[in-house]
Formats: sequence, C-alpha cells, structure tokens
Amino acid sequence: MLNKLFDLAPPLLIGTAVAIVADREDSFVAKLGITDPAQQLTWLAVVTAIIWIAESGFEFLQKIVWRNLAQTVQHELRLDAYRHVQGLELAFFEDENSGELMSVMNDDVNQLERFLDGGANSLIQLATTVIAVGAIFFWLSPEVAWVAFLPMPFIIWGSILYQRKLQARYVTVRQSVGALNADLAGNLGGIATIKSYARENAEAGRIEGRSNAYRTSNRAAITLSSAFSPLIRMFILAGFTATLLIGGRLALNGELDVGSFSVLVFMTQRLLWPLTGLGETLDLYQRAMASTTRILDLVDRPSKITSGPEALELAQVKGELGMEAVEFAYTGHPPLFGGLNLTFPARSTTAIVGATGSGKSSITKLLLRFYDPSKGKITIDGHDLRDLKLEDLRRAIGLVSQEVFLFHGTIAENIAYARPDASDADIRAAAEAAEIDEWIDTLPDGYATIVGERGQKLSGGQRQRVSIARAVLKDPPVLILDEATSAVDNETEAAIQRSMEHIAKDRTTIVIAHRLSTIRNADMILVLNAGEVVERGLHDDLVAQGGLYAQLWSVQTGERSGAAAGSAR
Repeated sequence: MLNKLFDLAPPLLIGTAVAIVADREDSFVAKLGITDPAQQLTWLAVVTAIIWIAESGFEFLQKIVWRNLAQTVQHELRLDAYRHVQGLELAFFEDENSGELMSVMNDDVNQLERFLDGGANSLIQLATTVIAVGAIFFWLSPEVAWVAFLPMPFIIWGSILYQRKLQARYVTVRQSVGALNADLAGNLGGIATIKSYARENAEAGRIEGRSNAYRTSNRAAITLSSAFSPLIRMFILAGFTATLLIGGRLALNGELDVGSFSVLVFMTQRLLWPLTGLGETLDLYQRAMASTTRILDLVDRPSKITSGPEALELAQVKGELGMEAVEFAYTGHPPLFGGLNLTFPARSTTAIVGATGSGKSSITKLLLRFYDPSKGKITIDGHDLRDLKLEDLRRAIGLVSQEVFLFHGTIAENIAYARPDASDADIRAAAEAAEIDEWIDTLPDGYATIVGERGQKLSGGQRQRVSIARAVLKDPPVLILDEATSAVDNETEAAIQRSMEHIAKDRTTIVIAHRLSTIRNADMILVLNAGEVVERGLHDDLVAQGGLYAQLWSVQTGERSGAAAGSAR
C-alpha cells in the first residue's frame, strides 16, 4: 500500500510544478511560506527525490515480503499435501495414478505460488489506487470525479462475468495437465517395456494427443482472457476523454486551476489504466483457484486406515500374531477370506504356500495394516492391530517384498534406510547376514556404489539381497519374507537358505514362498487354497500326505508335470 501511495505521487508533483510555473508567487507552495519560484522548484525537486527513493524502497520491501510469503505458502502446502498422502491407505495408491498425484503436489501448488507472488499484491495495490485517487479527485473537483469513476461499475461487472466464465475453463485445463503428467510418469517408469516392444512411436503419439488436449483447453482459456484487456480499454477511453473534456472546460472557464487540471488528467490514467492488468490478475487467480480446489480435495480426503491410541513398546514385543475369523475382499472383487483363522507362534518360522491368487500376499498386507479386514480381528501379542499406533506396529515388522524398491543412492544408504544412524559396522554385518558382503566388496566403489533409480543398476537378485540386508539391519521382532527368492538364481537361493537360520533366530518369521525348497526347514508350513488353509504341517509330513503340497513339490522337483498338478489343484 505504501509502495502504491508513493507511486501515485508523481502526478501531484507534476501538477505542483505546473502551478509553480503558472502561478509563481500565488502557487500552492507559496502558501507554505516559500515565495520565490526558484526556491519552490528546488523544494519540489527535493520532495520528488525523497518520494522516488521511498517508492523504490517500499517496492523492494513488498517484493521481498510477498515473494517470500508465496514461497512459504507453497512449501507448507506441498508438505501438508505430501504428509497427508503418505498417511492414506495403500488402496488409495492402487486406485490413483502417481503422475496425477505428482501434478497436484507440484504443478498445482506452483500455480498458487504464482498468484501469491504477484496477483494478490496487484489486487491490494489496485484497491489502494482507487481509494487514494478517488479521494484526490473529489478533493480537487467533484464534478470531474463522477465522470472519471463512471466506467468503474461496468469494469467491475465485466470482471465478475469474465471470472465466472474463466473458472470452468481452468478446471478443464488442470484436469488436462494432470492426465498429461500421469501418462508421462507412467511412460518414463515403463521405458524398458516400451523399448522392448518397439512402441516408441505409438507412445509418442499418445503423449501428443494428451499434450494437444492440454493445449486446446488452454487455448479456450487464453481466447477469453485475451479479450478482457481490449474491452476494458474502451471503458478507460470513455473515462479519460470525459475527464479531458469536462475538466478542460472547467479550466478554460476559470473554475479549475491549471495545476489541478494537470493532476486530474494524469490521475485519470493512473486510476483507470491499472484496470487493464486486472484481466491478467484474474487469470492468475482463476488458475490458482482451480489448482487450490484440486489440492484441497486431496488434503481433505480421509484415510480409511487410522492410527490407534495404544503404544507398542518394541523391546517388549514377543511377536505372536493371530488372525481370528478374518473376512476380507478387495474393492470390486469377490471375498478372498471368509473367516480365516491363523496363528503365527512367537520366535518360530511359519511358511505359507499356495497357488497364485490364493491370498498369500494379502495376509502380509493385513498384518502390516495396509488394509483392514471387514470382519474379525488381527492381533500381535494379544493386541488388536487397530488399537495400536501404526508407526509402532510397522516398526515391529520387517518386510522383504517380492517387489523390491530401492531408492536412488548408495548401497549403504539403502541398507541403512530403516536406521539412518547405523554405523558402517552394522551395515556390513547386515550385508554379511544376507550374504552379499563379498559381492559388494568386488564393486569399484563398494558400499558407496550408486544403485540408480529404483535400483535399476542392480540385477533382480542383487536388489532382493539388499532388501534382505535392510530388513536384517532393522532387526524387527517380526520378519516377513514375501516371495523373497522369486528373482534369484539357484546359487543365490542357496545363499539365502544358508542365512535363513541366522536371520530367523529369536524372531517371528513368516515366509511366503513359491519355491518350496526355501521353506523345507520351517517350523510350520501352511498350504493356502482359495483363501482357506487346506493343509498344515512339516515339509516331510506334508509330502507324505500326498495332498496339494505334495503335488506342488512334485512339480518343482520334476517328478510331476505342471499340467497334472494344475488339474489336481
């Protein structure tokens, strides 16, 4: 506001200068006690210098304050959105596109920052201009003031109408850019598949279609926003010419002095011309509001998995897990478990085997509370998981998934992900337990070797062994190995089997396995079929029973064909 008030001073100074030259000893300045015209001009020059310096100083301050405010709001809103998204249930991420979420947390947040950076301050300065200039006009000549302000209602009405029409168009723009970003993120993540199927041209064509849709939606908004300023100029022209004619006649008739007439002419431009920028400001505003709506829709989405009030002391966890009459189904799919009862004794190794789709990995997701059962309950040491703090529960469980995710960074950083403060000795001990220390030592950079995004510089087996070392370093009382040997060769599988006894010592271990050779020594093997436990026992006993487990074992050892086992299954 101060920046704008000092910015409006030059027309007053010009009017004062005209009055000094025209009226000399009878000018406004002379009434302040400075009668000599030369001294009046000197005084005016000093005042002018002070005003210009003040205006420049306040311009610097307002830009510093507004831009920093915009950066702060952008930063905090992005963090709020990200923290909230992190707390949403896993089903949300399976239903939503990661590229769309990136668009909201990055591009939409940036749109709000752009408005706060310039648009909000422009509206405040515009309001300051209207009030200050209006006061000067009515002070100098009420007759001219009414004429100068006559276009204002039409400009305001036009701005509101323009804003409403623009709003719907920018909603379409934000949706289009979200779809474009989603496809770009998906294609970059699946670049190997695109190349292997020689689909580069087809995918480029699909992205071209998305980009064209975004361009078309932007064109519709640009056409409307571009028409605003030329129309507003017509209203400005009417106000300026009316001020020139009416004010000029008053000056010719002696009813208005020359200096005041000069001020009115210059001030009319200062009053009305900034309104041409109102279109650009409203354009920024509507873009920001469309983006803000998308951000708040995301932030306001409630999580279906909420943390319980009860703390779980890690040092006191024994690790006995239980599933009592658990019923569960994925959204849009038939029931998977219709009353499942399972017990995983503390400090023992339990293996779960079964055909694809039998529910093995779903048990893992339920134990980690990625999902909640629709009925029944799941417990750890007798505590219902829904009553426990999520952070405490997941600290107590280490997971090695079949879909290993490594972060871009070094091997050491990925092993130490669960314990960033771990020493080099601890990291090496975890690597030894996973039997990858010798391989790491053969690398030129050793533990400082960069694994690449998602660990793409490592083989599938190497990624899995790093993931096992990461879980070992976490040292949880419960360890879940979900198809941990699915991507390893026979030699690596043998290494993992040798280390399994060490890894499983003094902890509850759940092994979900496709390769039955890795779970021969488990304390208990559960055979799952269509969401039900159909067999349970030790390896040798289950083979001797001749049931489903024996059929699976025969297929894997080559004693029975896969087709025969499939028909039996």
